[in-house]
Amino acid sequence: MKLPPTPTPEEARTLALAVLKADRFPMLASADAGQPSVRPVSPVRTEEFTVYVASLRSSGKTDELARNSRVELCYLTPDHDQVRITGTAELVTDAGVRQSIWDTNPLLRAYLGSVDNPEFILYRVDPKRVRYMKEWALEYVEVPLS
Repeated sequence: MKLPPTPTPEEARTLALAVLKADRFPMLASADAGQPSVRPVSPVRTEEFTVYVASLRSSGKTDELARNSRVELCYLTPDHDQVRITGTAELVTDAGVRQSIWDTNPLLRAYLGSVDNPEFILYRVDPKRVRYMKEWALEYVEVPLS
């Protein structure tokens, strides 16, 4: 089998952004006391490689991220191209950001009723490293962060 050509960093960036757009439910990996946890999430906003994820205060993920904010998101297309975003999950307390995301997300509004609901938790995954891999390439390409 012939491996696909390795994209340039600029090509990898474009390809990686397309993967983020194609996968609406990436997997979020975190670890607590050395035990990894992986779960699908539904980002509520994505800005380049900065990803916002809503959660519930009562979620086990919330306690886990309070103890260890290091995470990785893994996006996968139906063709098995993938992007991995390694970073930290920071709690978003800025009222303007929370309101803006709230206003554009009908599911949040239907489920939680009010932006002031204490169950509404919002995380921003700040990327430290982004890697892209074309299906069967067998190696990741580093994606430059702007």
